[in-house]
Amino acid sequence: MMLRRVASSTPVPEWLEALLTTRFFLACGAHPASPRNECNMFCLDCRGAPPPAFCYYCRAHRHASHRVIQIRRSSYHDVVRVSEVEDVLDITGVQTYVINSARVLFLNERPQPRGAGAAAGKAAASPYNCEICGRALLDPFRFCSLGCKLVDTKRSNGHAAAAADGGAANEEAEEVGGSMNAAARPQGRRRKGIPHRAPFWS
Repeated sequence: MMLRRVASSTPVPEWLEALLTTRFFLACGAHPASPRNECNMFCLDCRGAPPPAFCYYCRAHRHASHRVIQIRRSSYHDVVRVSEVEDVLDITGVQTYVINSARVLFLNERPQPRGAGAAAGKAAASPYNCEICGRALLDPFRFCSLGCKLVDTKRSNGHAAAAADGGAANEEAEEVGGSMNAAARPQGRRRKGIPHRAPFWS
């Protein structure tokens, strides 16, 4: 049987989609009167009932020994520092920015500026664009955010799974076809009686 090489899928951390869909910077219900009660923390280890986003005080009480990242804001959009996720997430191809002396990534796609303003003109002049949403990029990266990279990863994983299923189906069909051909191949005729050679003098 001939072995086929198919594209492998890229693993996606279980917590990534939850991170990208969580609403941050809401007031913490457990600490409504505390001064630092905005929910801008996310735990990579917890699953289930507790809210994905929590505040500074919740971290000290419930997540002291867990892997926790802090979400920040830039221009009303959620960002995370590269230093906090680069060891637990593949961020290759995602545009990074330097904000307050720290390199950050945007979590989700941002609307592209349109119209005749300076931002729209700068975007139109950029030679680099996000492969998913088309947003103009500053540098030759593929994606503007973690969310857009996740979209591409899911597509690639879907194609890899389809290729694997197709390869397996072809191999199964080849095996079935080979078995049928072997069964249909004639086995040869049996001789009836003892053959008699004709005499030389006839």
